[in-house]
Amino acid sequence: MSDDTNLQFSEREALLFHSEGRPGKIEIIASKPMATQRDLALAYSPGVAVPVQAIADDPACAYDYTAKGNLVAVISNGTAILGMGNLGALASKPVMEGKAVLFKRFADVDSIDIELKSEDVNRLIDAIELMEPTFGGINLEDIKAPECFIIEQTLRERMNIPVFHDDQHGTAIITAAGLINACLLTGREFKDIKVAVNGAGAAAIACTELMKAMGVSHDNVIMCDRKGVIYQGREDVNQWQSAHAAKTDRRTLTEALDGADVFLGLSAAGALKPEMVKNMAPAPIIFAMANPEPEIRPELAKAARPDAIVATGRSDYPNQVNNVLCFPFMFRGALDVRATQINDAMKIAAANAIAALARQQVPEEVAIAYGVRHHFGPEYIIPAPFDPRLMEIVPSAVAQAAMDSGMATKPILDMDAYRTSLRARMNPTTSVLSLAYEGAKAHPKRVLFAEGEEEVVLRAAIAFKDGGYGTPVLVGRDDVPDRLKALGVSDPESYELHNSRNSPLVPEMVDFLYGRLQRRGYLRRDCERMINQDRNIFGAVLLQLGHADAMITGITRTYAHTMREVRRVIDPEAGRIPFGIHLMVGQTHTVFMADTTINERPSAEELADIAEQTAAVARRMGHEPRVAFLSYSTFGNPEGHWLENIRAAVAVLDARQVGFEYEGEMAPDVALNPKQLANYPFARLSGPANVLIMPGLQSANISAKLLRELGGDAVIGPMLVGMEKPVQIAPMTSTASELVTLAVLAAGGIAR
Repeated sequence: MSDDTNLQFSEREALLFHSEGRPGKIEIIASKPMATQRDLALAYSPGVAVPVQAIADDPACAYDYTAKGNLVAVISNGTAILGMGNLGALASKPVMEGKAVLFKRFADVDSIDIELKSEDVNRLIDAIELMEPTFGGINLEDIKAPECFIIEQTLRERMNIPVFHDDQHGTAIITAAGLINACLLTGREFKDIKVAVNGAGAAAIACTELMKAMGVSHDNVIMCDRKGVIYQGREDVNQWQSAHAAKTDRRTLTEALDGADVFLGLSAAGALKPEMVKNMAPAPIIFAMANPEPEIRPELAKAARPDAIVATGRSDYPNQVNNVLCFPFMFRGALDVRATQINDAMKIAAANAIAALARQQVPEEVAIAYGVRHHFGPEYIIPAPFDPRLMEIVPSAVAQAAMDSGMATKPILDMDAYRTSLRARMNPTTSVLSLAYEGAKAHPKRVLFAEGEEEVVLRAAIAFKDGGYGTPVLVGRDDVPDRLKALGVSDPESYELHNSRNSPLVPEMVDFLYGRLQRRGYLRRDCERMINQDRNIFGAVLLQLGHADAMITGITRTYAHTMREVRRVIDPEAGRIPFGIHLMVGQTHTVFMADTTINERPSAEELADIAEQTAAVARRMGHEPRVAFLSYSTFGNPEGHWLENIRAAVAVLDARQVGFEYEGEMAPDVALNPKQLANYPFARLSGPANVLIMPGLQSANISAKLLRELGGDAVIGPMLVGMEKPVQIAPMTSTASELVTLAVLAAGGIAR
C-alpha cells in the first residue's frame, strides 16, 4: 500500500536531507563522454543528424539511439499526495523525485518527475499524451479518484507505451500476491472466497478488479464506503464503484464481514473492530492497509482471532504491502520487451511471481549475504522489499506475460540470458545496506556516539534513534540536552548522556584504564586526566566495560590521532591486524579498497591478511571477491624493488589455499578494465577485480580521498575492521547520514 518505511524523522533532518549539497534528490548525468570538442560534435551538431535521420526513417530506432527505452515519466498533479490530500502540483515534487529515485535504485530505470499544474482532466490527458515521443512509459502518481480512472483509461487507449497508475495497480498486485499465499496456507481457492472490501477509492477498486480477474467471484465480493455497502440500486456512487455493486441485503461493514474469509481495507484507521474480526470465517485473512495507521493493528486482530493472517502497509509488522515490490520491476519487464501497455496478464504474472518468491526457500548464500531469514508461513506471505531476487524474478515474469499476451514489440529470445542481464544491472551492496538497516531495526543495539556535542553527531544520533535502529549513547557535557532541543527533539531527557565530569562510572573507568596502561609508562593521574578530558578515551572505555555495543567517532580529530587514542583502550582482535576499507559504490558495482587508513608499509603476510579479511567483508556484502594486488607494475613490467612484498603476498595466499580469486602484481587499469586484462590470458581473475589491495598507506589513502572528491561513485567508509570491539572512525567531513550508515554497519557486524 505504501512506498514509505514508516520511520520517524525530525522535520529538520528531513529538510536538511533534501537541501544539503545539490537541492532535491535527482540530477541528469551524461552517459557518453563530453570532454572534447569531438565528443560535443558527435553528441550534438553535426553528429546528431545521423540518428535523427535514422529515427525519421524508422521510429523504432529511437529505442536504439536515445534513452527513450529506459525512461519513465513520473507524473502527478498533486491532488492526492501520500494521504495528505490536495496540496497542489508543486508540493508533490519531492514525492515524485523520490519515486524517480526508487525506479533507479531498485530496477535501474531512469525516471523524470513531471508535475502538471491542472485539475482539468482533459488538459492533463492532452499534456501527457503529447509526451509519448519522449518516454518509454508513464507512471501516474497521487492523482485523486475518480479522475485517475478517466486519465489512465483514456491514455491507455490513446498511447502506444505503458501507462500505469501505481496507487491503483501496484497496491493491487502486492495484495493479490499476499492473498494467493494466504489462501494457500488456509486451504482456500480464489473462486470460493468471500471478500469484504472497505474503501471505494482508486486502490480498492483496482484490488477488487484484479482479484476478480484472477478468479474471485463477483457474487462473493461486497464493497463498502463511508456510508456502508455499495449495493445494486444504490444511487450515490460513481460508475467505477457501481461496477462492483453487490446483490445483497447487507448494508453495513459489520454485516458484510459476517462469515467473510477476507477483509481488504483501504480506508481509515480503526475501521475494523475486534468484534467484527470474531464474526469472520475460520482462519480469517485480514489486509489492513490504511496508512500510517491500519484499520486494525495486527496484535488486536490476533487477540480477537489467533488464527488470523494479517498484512498491513507498515514496515514494523510482518507482511508489508509495499508497492516498491512491484512498480520498478513491472516497468523493467515492460520496457525490456517494448510493451505497448501493461495489461491484466502482466499484472497477474507479477503477482504470481512475487507470491512464488515468498514460498521459495531462501538460498544459503542469499541468507548470509542479505540477512534474509524469513520462512514461508502466516508471518511471511509477502517477500521482504529488499530481497535482491525480485530484480530477476518479477521483470522476467512480466516480460514473458507481455510476449504471451501480444503486448511485446521486441520479444526476448533467450530468457536465461535476460535473467542474467537483470542480475548484472543491480549492485548487491545496495540490497545488503538496505537489509542491514532492517536488521538493525529487528535487533537494535546500543551505539556510542563519542562526540555528542557536535551538531552533525547529534543529528546522526537523532536519526539513529528515530529510525528504530537502536539506542544512541551520547558522550558530552551538560548542554547536550539543550543542543538536542534546538534540533527539534521534544524529549531530550530520553537520550542517554555520559559526562565525565559527573559520571558515577569514572572511578571504575580509571581503574580499568590504569590496569591496562600502568606497564606502558602511564601514572594513575595520567589515566584520570585522559578519562576526564578525552572523549575518545572515555567512550572507548565505556565500550570496553559493556555500556554500549559499538562506537562511532572521528568528526573532530584526524583519523590517525583518533586511532591512536582508541588503540590505548581497544586492542586488535586476536590473530588479526586492524585496517581500513573504503567502499566505492556504483549503480551496478562495488569496489573494496584496502588498507586505506593504518598500515604504512605492510609486510607480505600483512598484505595477505588484509586481502583475506577484505574478501570476507565483500562476501558479507553479497559479492564474490576477485582480489587484485595493485602496483605501478603489471607482472614485472616495469621491474622495481618495491614488488617483492606484493609477489610474496600472492605466494602466501597460494600456500593458504584460500577460496577466492586473486592475482598480482597488477596496475589498476589491468585489474579493472576487461580489455586490458585480456592482454594477460594467464591471469587468474575471471573478471574485473572488486577487491583492491594497495601496496602501502600512502598510495591507498591518496587514492581513496581522490576518488571520494573526484569519482562518480558513492563512497562508504573507511570501515575499520580487525578490532576486538566494533568501533568506527568516520572522516571529519562525514554527514549525519554517513554516520548513521557506519553505526548500522558496526552494530550489525558487517564491518568487523
